[in-house]
Amino acid sequence: MTERFRVRRPEISLEAREKRKRYLTATLVTCAALAMIGGALHVVRLGANRMQDMRDKATYNPDDMGKHIRAAGEDLTLHAENEHGPVTLGYTVGEAEALLTPDQWQEINTMIDIPAGIFLMGTDYGRADDYDRPRHKVDIAAYRIDKYPVTNAQYAIFVAKTGHRPPLHWEKGRIPEGMKLLPVTMVSWYDAIAYAKWAGKRLPSEAEWEKAARGTDGRRWPWGNQMDTHRLNTYYNIGAASIVTRFKNGASPYGVMDLAGNVSEWVADDFEAYPGSDAEAEIFKAKVPRAESAEDRALKVVDMVATESHYKVLRGGSWKSDPFSTSTYHRNFSWPFFASDFFGFRCAADPAATTARAQ
Repeated sequence: MTERFRVRRPEISLEAREKRKRYLTATLVTCAALAMIGGALHVVRLGANRMQDMRDKATYNPDDMGKHIRAAGEDLTLHAENEHGPVTLGYTVGEAEALLTPDQWQEINTMIDIPAGIFLMGTDYGRADDYDRPRHKVDIAAYRIDKYPVTNAQYAIFVAKTGHRPPLHWEKGRIPEGMKLLPVTMVSWYDAIAYAKWAGKRLPSEAEWEKAARGTDGRRWPWGNQMDTHRLNTYYNIGAASIVTRFKNGASPYGVMDLAGNVSEWVADDFEAYPGSDAEAEIFKAKVPRAESAEDRALKVVDMVATESHYKVLRGGSWKSDPFSTSTYHRNFSWPFFASDFFGFRCAADPAATTARAQ
């Protein structure tokens, strides 16, 4: 039989117990503090790595960023100067027609047939802008729409044949190197209307544009309901407009291209509230800056004053946009005489219409 022995532990005084408890508490606090400091340093390190990654992927040297920032109203001022300055000689008709190969002309001149019927327009998404709501059904007739935004090459033929003023960034009236298949920019709504009329077409209505972009299932982007930055040019991931044929995986259900990102596209409509909208009426009033007193003028203080005019709608977001501004339902708006390096357009036509766009 095995004899068991019990070891008797020495009694610990109350003072010793309290001392041990204080040591244990201090150790736990120290460990927690070290863990917090370590976690904070890890987050800082991750942030630094992310910032460096962003710098490495930037489309220009961050030290040169000042050269890429446009002051408020700068595009508008430059465009106004261009509109009122002397017309610059550019291409002859023959030179413009020779800018692309026959296959390239055929591709970018393609139009897509969109069938008649009902589709879901707008959204009930809670984080959307008030003027994008509510979602509602719209029934529209069949129509055709350009597969791509109008390119610089196409606009060059229009300029050559009509004498219309070229965009201000065309040096001596000619497209900058490598930009023939980029969407034409620095065009106002009036420029877009003039081109469409010359081509035997028109600007699409807002509803036509949106149906071409999202089909009938109410999707948020032309390809589906998830943002995918590999399918579009947005949020400076390229840093400028891109060739219209670049994002082949960004097609809409009907095969229409570049309806998300790249350039914001003028449509025919005034910027107005949807039926049943709860957006404030003030949002839809076109406003101009106005100094109401001599003192305000001296201090260069202005108020935004509502007018009887209307903004025009732009759709699709752009290469500068927040990615979620490229949603199929999102609406942007501007004065029709504004022009910018991220404003472009595409045309639409009735099904039986013939087009006059040159090849």
